[in-house]
Amino acid sequence: MADIRRSRSVAARPERIWDVLADFGSIASWAANVDHSCILFSGPDGAAVGTARRVQVKRDALVERITEFDPPRALAYDIEGLPRLVRRAANRWTLAAGPGDSTTVALTSTMEIGSRPDRTLAERVLCRFLARQSDVMLAGLATRLEAARV
Repeated sequence: MADIRRSRSVAARPERIWDVLADFGSIASWAANVDHSCILFSGPDGAAVGTARRVQVKRDALVERITEFDPPRALAYDIEGLPRLVRRAANRWTLAAGPGDSTTVALTSTMEIGSRPDRTLAERVLCRFLARQSDVMLAGLATRLEAARV
């Protein structure tokens, strides 16, 4: 299993950032690498955990299912619909209040393919790809929140 973490300071309070992240079906409104997104279904009894969204990224349709929902600190979800080689893929967003009205937003991506050396190498390569996608999402989130302040 391989993890890669990206972070960025955003000029907004954690609660404002959380409101954008928690609007789970609307990622396409701020992430430039997502063409379309919508909620497929809510978690049991309307709970956030278990809620799934469909995300269209170019020709690929993914399903992301919430596994952790801890307002306003952490949101994690598993990513389904990647090639069969991928056993598990997940993203975890964390928010930490910074100085003034800023927040450090971190996005950790996890990729699990297998324990053989060639699979471990593939995990690292895919994590680098996910890191670039994470940078795009972090930039879009910052733009959305910081532009709203003007």
